[in-house]
Amino acid sequence: MSDNGLCAFAALAAGKQIDDDANYQWRVAARPVGNVVPDDFEWAVTDIPEPDDGEVLLKTHYLGLAPVMRFYMQGTGAAGERVLQPGDVIHGRGVAQIVKSRHPDWREGEMVQGQLGWQTYKASRMTAQEKFFAMPYNGLPAALGSGVLGMTGLSAHAGLFACGDPKNGEQMVLSGAAGGVGSIVSQLAANVVGCNVLGIAGGQNKCAFILEHGCSQAIDYKSENIAQRLDELLPDGIDLYFDNVGGETLAACLERLRLHSRVILCGSISEYAREQPFALSNYTRLRATDSRMQGFFVYNHLSHWERVMDDLATWIHDGRLQPVQDVEDGFQNMPGALANLYYGRNVGVQCCSVRGEPAEWN
Repeated sequence: MSDNGLCAFAALAAGKQIDDDANYQWRVAARPVGNVVPDDFEWAVTDIPEPDDGEVLLKTHYLGLAPVMRFYMQGTGAAGERVLQPGDVIHGRGVAQIVKSRHPDWREGEMVQGQLGWQTYKASRMTAQEKFFAMPYNGLPAALGSGVLGMTGLSAHAGLFACGDPKNGEQMVLSGAAGGVGSIVSQLAANVVGCNVLGIAGGQNKCAFILEHGCSQAIDYKSENIAQRLDELLPDGIDLYFDNVGGETLAACLERLRLHSRVILCGSISEYAREQPFALSNYTRLRATDSRMQGFFVYNHLSHWERVMDDLATWIHDGRLQPVQDVEDGFQNMPGALANLYYGRNVGVQCCSVRGEPAEWN
C-alpha cells in the first residue's frame, strides 16, 4: 500500500475506540471497485443487543481477515449468508465469549468461533448458517480460533490432505506460501508428510520466513522469474501444486507437471482485482500428464471439523506446526488490515485483536 493509502486508513481509524457500553460495527458504505478504500467503510455505534429466548449474547475477542471479505462487500461471494447491501454489517468469522445465554445448548463463559460479522457484540440463535463451533480448552490461545484452529486451518488441511493426496518425498510447489493458508500448508506438507516444498512469496523477508516454516526452497516473485526458477530448482517437474494465487503462476506450474501430478485450487488472489478474469490457456497439460486439477470449498468439509481441529492441535503441541498469526491490534483498524491483504503486507494468518485473550473461559 502506498504512503497515501496508509495515511488514508490511519485517518479512518483515528479517534475511534471501543468500550463495553455499546456495540461498535463496520458496515458497507459502498461496493469496492478494485482494492478497498476508506470510503467503502462506515463506522456505526449501536446499543448492545439483549438476547431473546433461544439466543445468546456474544462478546467479540478476535476477528479473522480474509480476501473473500472484499467479495462480501461487493455483494458476491457469500457462502450461505445473506448478500450484503450498503449499510449492512460486513461478514466475517471470529472468536467470541458467550456472556449471556437464553439458549438451552450453550453456556455462559463458553468460547466459540463462527460468523460474528465486523462488530463487537452479537445476539445469535447459533444457527447452522452461522457455523458456530465450541472451542475446547486445550491449552492453546483462543486467538488461534480466528486462524489456524479455524476456517483457515480447515482450508489448509482439507486442501492438502483430502484433495492433494501428498506423499513422502514428492516435489511440491506452494504459492502464497507466506499467507494464512500457505504458512500452514507448508509445515504440514514438510513436517507431517515429508514433501520437499518449494514456496513462492513476495520479497526477501517473506522468503526468509517461509524457509523457516516448512519450505526447503523459495522463489521471490517480486524479483525473480518464476518460470525460469522453477526449471532451475525443479528440473524434473512438479508432483503437487497448491495454488493460492492463480493467474500466470498457475499457468507456469501447469507447464511443469510430472506424470500423475495434482493441482489444488485454493485461492486466486492475483485475479481478484482484475477487470477481466485470467484466461488459462494451457489446461491441456493435465491430459498430457494424466494429472488432475481440483478445486474445493472449505464449507463442504465441515463434517470433518472435530477431527481436523484435533489433528492441528496435536501438531501444534508436538512442534510440527508453528502457528503464525499477524495480529492487528484494535477493531478500528479492520479496514486497513483488509486492504493490506491485497498488498501482500501480512505474514501468516491475518486477524484483529478486538479485546485480546479472555480472562477465563470454559
